[in-house]
Amino acid sequence: MPGPRHLSARRAVVVVLDAVGAGALPDAADYGDAGTNTLGHLAELAGGLELPNLQRLGLGSILPLEGVAPAAEPVLHGRLHALGAGKDSTTGHWELMGVVTRTPRPTYPDGFPPELIATIERASGRSVVCNRPTDGLSVIDEYGAASLQDGALIVYTSQDSVLQIAAHTDSLPAAELHRLCAQVRRIMVGEHAVGRVIARPFDGAPGAFERTDERRDFALPPTARSHLDELREAGIETHAVGKVGQLFAGRGFSVQHPGATNAAAIEQTTRLLRELEQGFVFTNLIETDQVFGHRKDIEGFHRALREIDAAAAVWESLLRPGDLLVLTADHGVDPAHPGTDHTREHAPLLALFDGHGGRRHDGPLADVGASVLRWLAGRDAPALPGAPFL
Repeated sequence: MPGPRHLSARRAVVVVLDAVGAGALPDAADYGDAGTNTLGHLAELAGGLELPNLQRLGLGSILPLEGVAPAAEPVLHGRLHALGAGKDSTTGHWELMGVVTRTPRPTYPDGFPPELIATIERASGRSVVCNRPTDGLSVIDEYGAASLQDGALIVYTSQDSVLQIAAHTDSLPAAELHRLCAQVRRIMVGEHAVGRVIARPFDGAPGAFERTDERRDFALPPTARSHLDELREAGIETHAVGKVGQLFAGRGFSVQHPGATNAAAIEQTTRLLRELEQGFVFTNLIETDQVFGHRKDIEGFHRALREIDAAAAVWESLLRPGDLLVLTADHGVDPAHPGTDHTREHAPLLALFDGHGGRRHDGPLADVGASVLRWLAGRDAPALPGAPFL
């Protein structure tokens, strides 16, 4: 590509392939995740991955993957690791922008304490059922009728620091569930300051309950200054696509764009690449986690990656001289690992920009935010973790 444009005309796009992990972190055993490898095991279980565009960019140069050969001329590629605790979307996305969670957020392997449940029941005027760790699909199969018929709230958690509330839309419309979860977010403070309160509306009849696309995440605001704050201070317009804005409680973003499905988030990202003259776009593609990852749906996961593979080719075609495009992840959800929870893994890194040189770069997740700041603002934030890979 020709030389970079003036900084004022530069653009950067970071796309997070949710839960597309690239091998266990050194401390994965501390999380019960030794030997995990989402991409590697998915490739084996699928009988090989068909991702021609990601292969050309260098996905197979990052780690061995059945069906994905190393690239002849890769872009900058490598693996990123977490500096802090956790293995969920909040901690992963925060670290990408330089906010490290040093102290693990509270988790509830035995369910939430009675006093918290009683507070939720008083706030909502509804009874609570479940109150234990489980996955979001079996829980609506088991308790969906209670929500539909009796108006009960299905409260559950996972290995992550989350409180999730599912409710049938016929008994509690999604907008009301969102308001309730915002109220519960305000309750969950101090020793119970979970990373996220998540609204999980669903509809359908018994035996055929399905989640709607009206999920909403109510996260804690970032606990420290981020590269997003640095970008805003430098006058850079920042755009969130999908759940990214919710994970930061809106902090650091000029505009938040919807993207409840991969198709919607891909469409928004493509539109922004066509229309924006300058600025930063931070996108989450959720379905590799929420729809297919936790379900261990190998075919669906592979299909979602092929959709992303096609989108990557479109995005590459829309890049202008002086653009930066980063494809990465936040954690894993290994389909070969017992259970349905996230796994503590590296994130893959593919970065397209002028002068990438086909280099390999392994480093912390925060290198992404540091690189975006350097690329768009021409400066660094020495007080924040991460170093530019540019």
